Amino acid sequence: MAIHVVRLGSPRARGEGLRLGTVRRPPRGVPKAEHASRDFYDVWLPELAPSEALVKQALRATDQRSWAAFVRRYRAEMKRPEAARLLDLLAALSRQADFSVGCYCPEVSRCHRSVLAALLREHGALLA
Repeated sequence: MAIHVVRLGSPRARGEGLRLGTVRRPPRGVPKAEHASRDFYDVWLPELAPSEALVKQALRATDQRSWAAFVRRYRAEMKRPEAARLLDLLAALSRQADFSVGCYCPEVSRCHRSVLAALLREHGALLA
């Protein structure tokens, strides 16, 4: 049992389980009924995505300093009670079931999902 961190839209790995889309927006041009069949996500969970302003900041982060500023602000957003409760829930579920969380970004090191994985570990989650 564990959480897999994935790129949404990529082929599903064996044992990956339910996919949670931790993104601000649904995929463009993809009907809602096809989100799962096209390997985006089964359930949309935008509450764990960076805010609109932070998404813009992340896209502009071209160096380590600007990326670190994004990480600090995203971590601050994830301390909100609603987000913290979701992180606790996913951490608890990771001990009972396989599932995945993800985003569209091609490079995981410059994507909020790398920070999300660290936050989940800090909340006691088991990661694949």
